[in-house]
Amino acid sequence: MTGLINVVGGAILDSLANPGRLLVARRTAPPLFAGMWEFPGGKVEPGESPEQALHRELLEELGVQVRLGGELEGGSASGWPLNDRAVMRVWLAELVDGEPRPLQDHDELRWINLGNRSEVLALPWIPADLPIVEALLAALADSARPALPAR
Repeated sequence: MTGLINVVGGAILDSLANPGRLLVARRTAPPLFAGMWEFPGGKVEPGESPEQALHRELLEELGVQVRLGGELEGGSASGWPLNDRAVMRVWLAELVDGEPRPLQDHDELRWINLGNRSEVLALPWIPADLPIVEALLAALADSARPALPAR
């Protein structure tokens, strides 16, 4: 799978240690996706690592700096398929500086309650982001379960 466009996204949580809310962004363009919700982020530029690209994109789009947590493993080795030409890698993140504002590509930001699965899934997500949202909810539910006692 060479020649794919590499995209990065941030699942920005209110806390990496004890996540309760997720920051989501509503697209303004292209017309096909305007009004739909997504993970903020963007394309990896030549010479950037995916992590560097995510930091740059979140600063440009939202005016924030974040601390990255773990990567939300994708549907393939190269990431989550967005279409036949692009894949996205998504990292958990938490704010360390700045107040999120929709500076580029978005007209609204919203903190959503991760404890209300039906509310999260009821948002009109960009179709390619929906499987990532479901994987995020599953990963957070798994991490909240108490560990089984050792035998």
